[in-house]
This record gives sequence, C-alpha cells and structure tokens, in this order.
Amino acid sequence: MYSPETPVHDQDGKPLASNQKDRSLSPGLTLLFAVASGLAVANAYFAHPMLDVMADDLGLSRAHAGLIVAATQIGYGLGLILLVPIGDLVDRRKLVIVQSLLSVLALLSISFSFTGPMLLVSMAIMGFLAVLTQAFVAYAATLARPSERGHVVGTVTGGIVLGILLARTVAGALTDLSGWRTVYLVSAFLTLVIVAVLYKLLPGQEKPVEPMSYPRLIGSLFNLLATEPVLRIRGIIAMLIFANITTLLTPLVLPLSAPPFSLSHTAIGLFGLAGAAGAIGATRAGRWADRGFGQRVTGMALALMLAAWLPISLLPHSILWLILGVIVIDFGLQAVHVTNQAMIYRVRPEAQSRLTAGYMVFYSIGSAIGSSSSTLAYAHGGWTGVCLLGAGISGLTLAFWGLTLRAMPAGSVRALS
Repeated sequence: MYSPETPVHDQDGKPLASNQKDRSLSPGLTLLFAVASGLAVANAYFAHPMLDVMADDLGLSRAHAGLIVAATQIGYGLGLILLVPIGDLVDRRKLVIVQSLLSVLALLSISFSFTGPMLLVSMAIMGFLAVLTQAFVAYAATLARPSERGHVVGTVTGGIVLGILLARTVAGALTDLSGWRTVYLVSAFLTLVIVAVLYKLLPGQEKPVEPMSYPRLIGSLFNLLATEPVLRIRGIIAMLIFANITTLLTPLVLPLSAPPFSLSHTAIGLFGLAGAAGAIGATRAGRWADRGFGQRVTGMALALMLAAWLPISLLPHSILWLILGVIVIDFGLQAVHVTNQAMIYRVRPEAQSRLTAGYMVFYSIGSAIGSSSSTLAYAHGGWTGVCLLGAGISGLTLAFWGLTLRAMPAGSVRALS
C-alpha cells in the first residue's frame, strides 16, 4: 500500500496526475501545453494562404482548391466526435503522444503528395488528428486546480490563437521563400521535437473509476448535449461567434489581393498578427471567469464583436481601419471562447474530453456556416455585403445571450458565471 507521500506511477514511471500531492500546473508545463496546442492547430490552417499554389502544383482547378480546406474540416469534424472523447477513457498522456506521432506521418504524407486525391486524403487524415489540440485543452483542464482552471484554459487557448495566427503568417512567408511543401516538412520536424518533450514531462493519469465501452462513450457525448443546458447554451454561442469570425476571414483575401491593394501571400498572412491581441484577451478572460465574472465578460465581449464591424466596413478607405477591427473582433472572440470553456468544464469535471468534443462540434458547424455564407455575401454584395452579414450574426449572438439570461432565474445565472 502506498503512503500519502508516495506518488503512484504509470507503466512508464510517470507520476499519476490524480495522485500528485500538488495538482497545480507549473508555469512551464502550462506553457508546454500552449506551445503543443498551437503547433497542433497550426497544421489545420497552413493551407489557407497557399491554396492557389497547392492547387496549381497538383493540377487542381482554382474552383476545386477549396476542397483542400473542406477535406481538412471534414476530418476535423469526425475527429471531434470519434477521437476527442477517448480522452475520458484512456491515459491522456499516451493518447496525445500517439496522436502526435501519427500527425508527423500525416504531415509527411501531405508534403510528399503528388496527386490531388492523395493530397485530399492526407489533408483529411491530418484534420482528423488535428483535434489533438482539444485533447491538450481537456488534459490541462483536468490537471489544473478548480480555482486555476479558467486561467490555465485561457493560457492554452492563447497558444491556440497564436498557432492559428502564426500558421497563416509562416505559411505565406515559407511559400514565397521555398514552396508550400517546406511548410509541412518543417511542421513534421517540430512536431517530432514536441513529442520528445511531451514524453519526458507529461504526467500520466489513472484510468476512470467506471470504465465504459467505446460505443457507450460516444453515446454519452450526445447524452451530455441533451441533458446539460450550459453546454447547449455555450455551444450555440460558440457556433455564432465562430460563424462571425469566419465571415470575416474567409473572403478577406479577395479584396486584399485585388487592386488597389494587390498584396502578396506574405503580406496577407501578416494580417493574422493583428489578432494577436486575442491571445491576451484569452488569458485575461480565464482569470475573470475564475472570479465569477463569466456572464459580464460574455456580454462585453459580444458587444465588442458587434462594434468591430464598423471599422472593418471601412476597408475600402483604409487598411488601418481593418487592422483595428480585426484586433477588436479577435479579442472579443477569444474572451467569449475561453469563458465558454471555463463554464462548461465546471459542469461535469469527469467528462472533460466529451464536453470539449460536444462544444467544438458547435464550433465546426459555425465555421462551416460562416465560410460558406460569406463567399455568397461577397459575390452578391461585395465587402459591404460581408460586413452586413457579420454585423447581423453579431447582433443575433448578443440577442441570444440576453434571452438566456432572462430565461434563467437570477441564482442560476450567478451559478453559471
């Protein structure tokens, strides 16, 4: 029998997280989660500024170039439902290491693809494995103390934000420098380095007290959606805010690459850095949620996202207005996103991975709605049409949030803050 001071170890000699005397995550381990999450999510965004050159290289028409992103999104959606929940069934340390190693193989397959079908299949597999970033979020939330969970989730989400932003910037620059294949080769190497660090530093976890079969696990995901109102409410808010941001980002390359701007891939990729303020907002929002201000943060952040569309609409007059709008809307987005996660993780602490999967399914739906509707809006109404659509989605989100407050008793609202 182990004494209270003697840590229980897993098969690899790593102390089990639930038996560690101090479950507080160190700043270094939290940073590791943020870096690993950022790299994992970047793999799903590298292609965005490179679609034209990837399509030309593999003989795909420009009309079919969007299939590259679509394949990634399909894989990502399947991964959310089929892969992320497994984190509640097995040791998350082993899960993230295996997923990372498989991601290396998928990245190499992409970089050595010489036909369109091979690339699309490889992108779908990579998208399926890119949900690794959600496994990191759930893992970090499980290891953190309840009083620190919002802050930890905010820090890891900040890494995800930077990964998304830097993916566009780095991919654009490397493509202009040495071709699109280099992007995936470099990412494969960096992922392998991260795997070695994760293997050495991540703590293991005990198996669940009540293990369940995989079919029952997936079924319980849908049961959570049916029985947990916080998950449904915050999921719908997530769907709307991500529809909002993709309404902005999807057609953005069209006016920026056309006269009078005529910007290069590298220059367009740099616009992603304007949203770096979102990473700061993500960390702060986690701290505020820990202090019980989740609803206030949500309301103020949603109002900021609505207001951001005014400077964004002035793009034809000045790029500086666009930069200001991107900073504001991304700050608001990440503040709401982190607050959402901090609130849903308090619902069922033993189901972190399934809660993450259920929540992110709404994110995927919203992203698909925003990307598809925004291109139609641009085709029929130009940049003004895009801005009207985005502002309309922002207004709808704010109204929905307000209705949820009115529909719940005051005590319930405070409990969900």
